Amino acid sequence: MIPLSVPNLSGNEWKYIKECLDTNWVSAVGSYVDDFEKKFATFTQSRYAVSVVNGTAALHISLVLAGVERGDLVIVPNITFVASCNAISYVGAEPLLIDIDPLTWQMDLSLLESFLKEKTVQKNGQLYHKESQRRIKAIMPVHVLGNMCDMDQVMKLASDYLLEVVEDSTEALGSYYKNKHAGTFGKLGCFSFNGNKIITTGGGGMIVTDDEKLGKKAKHITTQAKAKSDEYFHDEIGYNYRLVNILAAMGVAQLEQLSGFLERKKQVTDFYNNQLKKIKGIQFQQVNPNVQPNNWLYTVMIPGQKKLIAYLNQSTIQVRPFWVPMNQLPMFKKNIYITTHDRSDEIYHTSVSLPCSTSILDQELEQVVSKIIEFDHVNG
Repeated sequence: MIPLSVPNLSGNEWKYIKECLDTNWVSAVGSYVDDFEKKFATFTQSRYAVSVVNGTAALHISLVLAGVERGDLVIVPNITFVASCNAISYVGAEPLLIDIDPLTWQMDLSLLESFLKEKTVQKNGQLYHKESQRRIKAIMPVHVLGNMCDMDQVMKLASDYLLEVVEDSTEALGSYYKNKHAGTFGKLGCFSFNGNKIITTGGGGMIVTDDEKLGKKAKHITTQAKAKSDEYFHDEIGYNYRLVNILAAMGVAQLEQLSGFLERKKQVTDFYNNQLKKIKGIQFQQVNPNVQPNNWLYTVMIPGQKKLIAYLNQSTIQVRPFWVPMNQLPMFKKNIYITTHDRSDEIYHTSVSLPCSTSILDQELEQVVSKIIEFDHVNG
């Protein structure tokens, strides 16, 4: 089987984890937690980085810190992994879904701007949805597949319409807009280190911010809001969201290899693009000139999606469809969905994610392309 996207553990992972085991520093206290946070902050050029158990926890805490409350609406693209909307639900708010741009597959900002102009009103320094009279507190741009939308426009709309910005950069470590790293535009940015991400700690996530108060608050409430180091006194509701030292050790080892991972992802993307462009009807995710993506999960729109997925899986090549749009999931079907042509549904029914691990061999890439071309000839 050629896997879709698996970890590349070819660095110092064993060495650093063994050090944790040898010294008994395996829980949330240990030098690797601090080291991982400092090195991550340096890489993303953020002032503060706070590690947590996973990317969903990072999103949850960031929404809390951004002041999102029960009954609020949070703007989010309709195509995203479900964790984005789940995290919004955790704070008692609801996702306000925006359809996606048909070329970049990011939130459609023209559609969003029209909605904000026509369907919202500002009162007492807050933004409200006219029809429901519910407060719209924040916007969560999701950097889908490591690509990015026009962050200048996102930040201008957020400023004009009094919105807090919480970036879902869980797929975008190593992605840049105008040489500024993903996750560093809004008040808070969130990352994931799940097993299929560009670096992994098995599970794990990170919150970044330039706001000292928010950085300290994030650290405090993710460690059960313990206010005294020598006594179990907790001064507010906290969360057991700490990343443990043994996983942080793995993260440090992964960060050491990140530049090589990004280079390999670019090579894989270039190879697929060059080899597959001959397929009739294929469409690639468009990347705008100001964006330098990390090319996390290679995905294309291609004719005969379902048949192709079955054909490749039977050929021991692991592929996957795109995420089901949020408005089609049972828990979000009744949510506000802003669309004109439902591009989300179109992309969902035509897109396929192909094997793109950083450890994938050139001959494996050639095998994937050969099978797709073979399928195209038989079914074309």
